[in-house]
Amino acid sequence: AQVKVLASPALGAEFVEYLIDLPARKSGSFAADPHIETFFFVLTGTGRALDRNLVPGGFGLIPPGAGIEITASDALSVLVLRKRYESAPGVELFKPVFGQESQISKQIWGDNPHSLLQTLLPDDPTYDLAMNIFTFDPGFGLPIVETHVMEHGLYILQGKGLYFLGDR
Repeated sequence: AQVKVLASPALGAEFVEYLIDLPARKSGSFAADPHIETFFFVLTGTGRALDRNLVPGGFGLIPPGAGIEITASDALSVLVLRKRYESAPGVELFKPVFGQESQISKQIWGDNPHSLLQTLLPDDPTYDLAMNIFTFDPGFGLPIVETHVMEHGLYILQGKGLYFLGDR
C-alpha cells in the first residue's frame, strides 16, 4: 500500500489522518487499540471491511477496542482518521456505524442554497467527533470565520478551494 500521512501529532494535530492507496487484491489493517477509534471513507475503488462491501462514498466509524482490515477488490483509495476516543460520564461507547454518502441528505447550511451539508455521523453525545461533507457551488463557501473548541481535519474530495487559518 501507499500510505500518506496528512495530519499527525508530529504536525501539531491530536489525530492522524491518512490517505491509503491499496492495490487490487491486497489487504491492510489497523490492530485493535482500547483507546483509538477509526473512521474511514472510500474515495475510489471497491473492497471489503468487517463483512461489508466498500464502494466510493462508503464510510464507517469503528469504536476503540476493535480492529479493522480492509481488502481491495480493485485498487482502493481510502481516507482514514484515527484518534483517541474521549469518553463522557454516563455516555455509553458507540457501536460501529456504517453508511453511504449518497444516501445522506444534503441540507442547506447557513440559509445559503449554495452551501450544502451532509452529516455522516449522528449528532449525538455518543460520538466524540463529527464527520461532515460540505458541498459549495463555485464561488461560495462558509459565510463566517469558523471558531470551535475542537480540532478540524480537512480533505477536499473534489475541486479546489481556499481554507483560511487565522488571517492566512
